[in-house]
Amino acid sequence: MNSPLRLSIPHQLGRVEARRRIENGFSTFAGQLPGGAKVRDQRWDGDRLTFSVEAMMQTVSGSVEVLDTDVTLDLQLPGLLGQIAGAFKERLQRPVSCC
Repeated sequence: MNSPLRLSIPHQLGRVEARRRIENGFSTFAGQLPGGAKVRDQRWDGDRLTFSVEAMMQTVSGSVEVLDTDVTLDLQLPGLLGQIAGAFKERLQRPVSCC
C-alpha cells in the first residue's frame, strides 16, 4: 500500500530559477533519500516534473510543481518507505545549498 507525502517548500527564486535548479539538481535530491536512489524516469510538462526513483529496492513515484513562490512535492511511498515518511519530510525540508 502506498502512503502519500506532500511537501510545500517556499522559495524566493522566482519560477524560472527554481525550475532551473530543480532540473540541474534532481539527481542530488534522489541521493538524499535513505539508502540512496536511482532516477528511473523524469519528464517535464510545463513547470511540472513527474518522476520515479528506485530506493531501497522499491519504486517511489511523484511530481514536483514549480510555482512563483513555492515548490510542491507529491510522493507516493510504498511499503516500508511509507512507514518512515516522517523522516523523509524532515530531511527534505532542510535548507539545501545548490547551484
